[in-house]
Amino acid sequence: MNILEIRNLCKVYGTEETRVDALRDVSFDVEQGEFVAIVGPSGSGKSTLLHILGGVDVPTSGEVRIAGTDIGKLDETKLAIFRRRNIGLIYQFYNLIPILNVEENMTLPILLDGKKPDKKLLADLVEKLGLKDRLLHLPNQLSGGQQQRVSIGRALMNHPALLLADEPTGNLDSSNTREILTLLRKFNKENNQTVIIITHDEKIALSADRIITIEDGRITRDSGKRGGEAV
Repeated sequence: MNILEIRNLCKVYGTEETRVDALRDVSFDVEQGEFVAIVGPSGSGKSTLLHILGGVDVPTSGEVRIAGTDIGKLDETKLAIFRRRNIGLIYQFYNLIPILNVEENMTLPILLDGKKPDKKLLADLVEKLGLKDRLLHLPNQLSGGQQQRVSIGRALMNHPALLLADEPTGNLDSSNTREILTLLRKFNKENNQTVIIITHDEKIALSADRIITIEDGRITRDSGKRGGEAV
């Protein structure tokens, strides 16, 4: 079953002399439970692609379907609700709210959606992420690796159809990189969580089920499903 379907996606910035074709006719599908790495040089369009998949940017043309929903047909309000309920986003620089503690940061998307947090899920995530003794800590009281674990927990609190990670280990040392990747793999394998990760790290890319290479806004290689292992 395809959880993600992309058809003829294009993104253009500027006009005439300042025109930049960030994405050029990009099409691919992702199955439920796949772990996909998107790689390419700086300026290749991979971050633009991830932002469009996350609903934080809009394409110039083309179609993005997530769990059967064409997100391009949603108005701003409906898109915000859909994104909150179906897409988990993990960034390189964590994006935690500095005045909120670990538990509050992790449950914020649920509260913004007007729902009560699933205490059982929260407890399970906290346990798996190794944050049990850090729930009342503020972000500035945590290490970089711990902050990224909080951002992963926050992204997973809504059981998202799609977990998108933009260079999630780019700000971490090698030890924390391995730990974060192991955690992402754990959720992918145990919960059949679909993960798409943008990375410059070859080891991370090689651990994925599938590698999609983008150059100059086009897909130049798609390895297909291959079954990787965590580094």
